Amino acid sequence: MRPLANANPESLADAVERLERGGGRAAAIGGGSDLLGMIKDDLASPDVLVSLRALAASDGLDAIVPGPAELRVGGLVTLARLSAHPEVASRYRVLAEAAGSAATPQIRNVATLAGNLCQRPWCWYFRQNFPCYKHGGNRCFSRTGENQFNAIFGGAPSYIVHPSDAAPALVALDARFRLVGPGGERVVPAGAFFTLPRVDVTRENVLEPNEILADVTVPAAPGLRSTYAKVLDREAWTHAVVSVALALQLEDDRVRRAGVVLGGVAPVPWRVAAVEDLLAGRAVTESLAAEAGRLAVDGARPLPKNRYKVPLVENLVRRTLLSLAGSGQDPRQELAP
Repeated sequence: MRPLANANPESLADAVERLERGGGRAAAIGGGSDLLGMIKDDLASPDVLVSLRALAASDGLDAIVPGPAELRVGGLVTLARLSAHPEVASRYRVLAEAAGSAATPQIRNVATLAGNLCQRPWCWYFRQNFPCYKHGGNRCFSRTGENQFNAIFGGAPSYIVHPSDAAPALVALDARFRLVGPGGERVVPAGAFFTLPRVDVTRENVLEPNEILADVTVPAAPGLRSTYAKVLDREAWTHAVVSVALALQLEDDRVRRAGVVLGGVAPVPWRVAAVEDLLAGRAVTESLAAEAGRLAVDGARPLPKNRYKVPLVENLVRRTLLSLAGSGQDPRQELAP
């Protein structure tokens, strides 16, 4: 790996300034589990790494701050800390479970929340440096190639799937992301942070050049019951084949509000608004869960080798709903691809 310069900014504003000064050849780094791997594989080539670690305490970037109205999580909080935090696990179980399911224990100890949300695609063709859309080319090789793990929703023209486990959970929880950049601060809803290929095929989110994801805020939700279920093709170091984040606000055993977001099936966390509307005002029963599962795959457009994802999603949504409603079923049972 070629030599890299390291910059240690004194504040978040200083970090943004150093990124600007790099003229497109500087990159912000927290845990570095994705960026350093991309540099080693010649998929990224910054000259300067702007380390955010020194800012963790001074700017609160590694803080988890629960409150009566909201939860704030700094972008540099590791996935391991997030998954083990007692109040997160108690009040926002879906987020703790999602963070705790990512990658391996070793990676979760260094990987940050912001890094997990902003990581680049893990499509085989992208990681092998094929001249695809993500590398400035004019085709998606997975469209007619090896597409077992690619998108069944929202794919054209690129069929990558978003690799983050935390992202579906935060979209389901209606979280907000605070971004800090040369133009100051802005806050965007989690669901508006991620970008479909049809909007801009070269990017996966709305971060502008030299902008940093500083922290995430999750609103309190009385009566919230939530969970994250994920199906893997193997247990070690793999991303979701399919996953579902469920966040239900219950009142008298009826769903007052539902957040239903799929992972592993689209270039963005795939919110299933039709299922959310179906659940609103109703008690979760076997028949309703089955209907929700069928509706969750409405409009799926699988590729030749990933059609198995359609029944996998349908059954995972059904089982996870029943599990969350208290049936005791394991949502992942008999769901291996």
